[in-house]
Amino acid sequence: MSDTQTSSTKPTALPPLSVIVPVCDEAGAIGPLLREVLDKIGAAYRVEVVVVDDGSRDGTDRIVADLAEEDERVTLIRHAARSGKSAALRTGAMAAGALWMATIDGDGENDPADVVAMASRIDPARVGRVGLVAGIRRRRTAGLRRLVASRIGNGVRRLLLRDDCPDTACGLKVVPRPLFLAFPYFDSLHRYLPALTKRYGFETVHVSVDDRPRAAGQSKYTNIGRALVGIVDLLGVVWLLRRTSVGVNPVPRSVRVPDGDEAT
Repeated sequence: MSDTQTSSTKPTALPPLSVIVPVCDEAGAIGPLLREVLDKIGAAYRVEVVVVDDGSRDGTDRIVADLAEEDERVTLIRHAARSGKSAALRTGAMAAGALWMATIDGDGENDPADVVAMASRIDPARVGRVGLVAGIRRRRTAGLRRLVASRIGNGVRRLLLRDDCPDTACGLKVVPRPLFLAFPYFDSLHRYLPALTKRYGFETVHVSVDDRPRAAGQSKYTNIGRALVGIVDLLGVVWLLRRTSVGVNPVPRSVRVPDGDEAT
């Protein structure tokens, strides 16, 4: 038992939750963030933290490895070369053990306390109507150009995909691990989880979350690069959704509850 856990809060008495943290060159942010994850989420869940280092060159992996030696709840997996955020999330999901997994960015802009609020909207022991809890940033800390580009991109995406999500780029998501792994894999998959969730017959719950200023490091994206990739991805997802026949749902609902018995 770690020093932060008391005898009255035994890990086995808490519901399980896997937390996937994709990270690349975030040596200045990852240590404090992981301690926040362990303290805040670990107080409410039997948390398993899977950090996927996506080819960092600044020693991020060493920081995570040291923390993993101190706390068995932390696992480090390292990509030899940068493969992208969606690849890191998939790697983490394949290694995770809980039915439900949460995703949180490794740059410190997401508050781990929001994961607790989001996860309260589902039953960690089963899957009902809700297949995704998506964070929606209430106050963006990004610069004006990035904010405008994001709003334009979100507007075009919602028009074409009708996914009813105003902020798919938020790194905070809570999703059943089997459902996430059943989605077709492609780069930027993480930006289209609401549309895929809807296509697979599940509902998405939106929860307002905080967007904190970046304390260290720098963004891995540019507005132009994000826009060019986004156009190609969006057209691909439109085609993919039209060509996807789900058949038997890969994550059967354990209980079909009547309206009002589950948060929606």
